[in-house]
Amino acid sequence: MGKSKRRVFPILVLLTVLIIVTACSKNAGSGDQPGVTTVTMWHGLTSIDLENMNKVVKAFEEKNPTIKMHLVYTESSEGSDQKLLTAVAGGNPPDVALLDRFKVGTWAAQGSLTDLTSMAEASGIRKELYYPFAWDESSYKGKLYAIPMDTDARLLFYNKDHFKEVGLDPEKPPKTIAELEAAAEKLTIKEGKRFKRIGFIPWYSQGWLYTWGWAFGGEFQDPATGKITANDPKVVEALQWMTDFGKKYNVEDIAGFTSAAGSEEMDPFISGQISMKVSGNFTVPGIKKFNPNLNYGVAPIPTPTGTNFTTWSGGGSAIIPKGAKNVDAAWKFLEFLGKEEGQALVNANSGFSVIDSVNAKFGYKDDPIMKEFVNILPHSHNRPVIPEGQLLWNELASATEKATRGNGTPKENLDRVTETVNKALEKYNQ
Repeated sequence: MGKSKRRVFPILVLLTVLIIVTACSKNAGSGDQPGVTTVTMWHGLTSIDLENMNKVVKAFEEKNPTIKMHLVYTESSEGSDQKLLTAVAGGNPPDVALLDRFKVGTWAAQGSLTDLTSMAEASGIRKELYYPFAWDESSYKGKLYAIPMDTDARLLFYNKDHFKEVGLDPEKPPKTIAELEAAAEKLTIKEGKRFKRIGFIPWYSQGWLYTWGWAFGGEFQDPATGKITANDPKVVEALQWMTDFGKKYNVEDIAGFTSAAGSEEMDPFISGQISMKVSGNFTVPGIKKFNPNLNYGVAPIPTPTGTNFTTWSGGGSAIIPKGAKNVDAAWKFLEFLGKEEGQALVNANSGFSVIDSVNAKFGYKDDPIMKEFVNILPHSHNRPVIPEGQLLWNELASATEKATRGNGTPKENLDRVTETVNKALEKYNQ
């Protein structure tokens, strides 16, 4: 009996220790110190973007000592999307993930995102804090599913030296479509079928149909019904203008120019082979790196009337996948990301904040290039937030290619886009 008692005491001690350790592990969320919850975040950040995010995490953890962020790199690609979807389906997703806002509608419709609406309301996070497009692109059917993190915008880039060379005022870029056409004609130098220099190509770089459809005053979605309106008369008018432009300069000759166009230092705008192009603020670092002496300016994208200038924007967001284990702690991090302090850290060295007051603090108003992007942001659009956003993008690109190449009229092609996408959306309304 004595030997038996001596054995029981160590066993009881061991069991007690195991119970305590297990309880602490549950409290820690990931086996960290007692009372500390570990929030796992999947991301595809590298270089300066990752440096900025690490600063965000440090500042957040200092304010929230009971939460520890664990950042896990997942390649920024369709493969990483599939990995995240698989994790959600398997009931083992990360607590936070970074997602292109363009995808929010698709993921929300699939039931893969946590509804943030009530948490946002309780935290004082509301639409009025942000540029309208950023909030709208983070929402689906009236509910908030993501916290917008950063953004961009598109403007007309133009070569001031080229303008001077042909007698155009370098401080008066074109405002109307007619002025844009006239400038393009003056700036173009063509020898036979070869462009020695081309003034402008509507669909080059960021000259998507979204760009011109909105510039012409069109809309791609009916806000009341949610249906796609790619064949809006103003969008048709925009595509007709692009098609006519292609006919004037011979679309095949333009294709020869664009197919030979390079990137980085061989970008035709940086190398002086194209005088004007629509692009985004993400083009500026390349110009500074590869041709810092380039004498250029940026201006609002021309419109038919020379008024009502607009643009469109994209950007990243933070989401809580459906089935996340530490929703409350994850929301604390999203809340930090969504307010001024987090926004200032995330966007300290690249991109723009989705909060106007943060951009004002960055001093962009003193930069002749960057201030133009900031000025246009309050008037920017977001692409329609629908479950079939990628389908719509692909169909619009296809319609542009077909129309400009003479394969069907702009209206015929855009009627087809409207029918195709709305048919695909029907299954989500059943």
